[in-house]
Amino acid sequence: MHHFDILGKAKFFVPISISLVLISWILLIPAVRGLNPGIDFTGGTEFTVDFKNPVSTSDVRSVLAAIPSSVDLSKSVIQDVSGKNRKVITTQLDVEANHDTINRIESTLKDKFKVDEISRRSIGQQVSKELTQKGWQAILLAFVVIMIYVSWRFRLRYAVGAVVALIHDVSIALGVFALFHIEINLPTIAAFLTIIGYSLNDTIVIFDRIRENVKIERKMRIFDIINKSVNQSLSRTMNTSFTTFIPVVILFLFGGTVLRGFSLALLIGVIVGTYSSMYIANPILYAWTLKTAKKTPLKTAKAKQH
Repeated sequence: MHHFDILGKAKFFVPISISLVLISWILLIPAVRGLNPGIDFTGGTEFTVDFKNPVSTSDVRSVLAAIPSSVDLSKSVIQDVSGKNRKVITTQLDVEANHDTINRIESTLKDKFKVDEISRRSIGQQVSKELTQKGWQAILLAFVVIMIYVSWRFRLRYAVGAVVALIHDVSIALGVFALFHIEINLPTIAAFLTIIGYSLNDTIVIFDRIRENVKIERKMRIFDIINKSVNQSLSRTMNTSFTTFIPVVILFLFGGTVLRGFSLALLIGVIVGTYSSMYIANPILYAWTLKTAKKTPLKTAKAKQH
């Protein structure tokens, strides 16, 4: 087994990570770049179209893409209704502000396809705001539950290291989305929650090995114990990351525009999550352990004086 000085290299990687997180937070400011909320969070118009004959989703999407509009209609969410030649098309178009475009969509669909009926409804802003709040509440709740669980199963220092690594991962993923103005929707929120679960799983495996080695190697320095534990887990970590990376890349390349944001979030999560498990969570655990060790002899000396 190769022995890599993972913890020793943290002094180079931690400043880079801090810089990336700070840049990501700056990019999230609306005045700088900001996120690009999708239909789920902005509201819009939903069309229910009954076709006389079966029509493919790709054909409908290509027709929508050719319609001049203030928003990219090719990114509209198109859902099939099972058992019927019916499709539900959801766009970001506001009914009042885009009345002409909405009428153009209906007329174009009737011209290009044989349509029995088209109905439409407005998706209110209030519903979108509630979805936005619930989406971020789900992520925050995940952090809180993880903090409590890891503190119970391990110790608080482990929990803090794990949660900081997760914040690091989600921040960088959001920063990439803000930088390239990629749409955020409900599947993307699901991808962020998946990132949290994936990254945490990798971190917990390493933490569990550290805890075991602390009990076995009582005379070994904590620096060497953490390094040894990461190296013992490295083969599993890389194999898991690589086998996860392959299907995510395929999904990103061939999943289409609708799944592009979801697959990109997972792609970033696999890379950054693997990195943070080694270079973010472990340095925090090491620094906390050293700080505690320095305080313990001091308390012992004071107790002897009394």
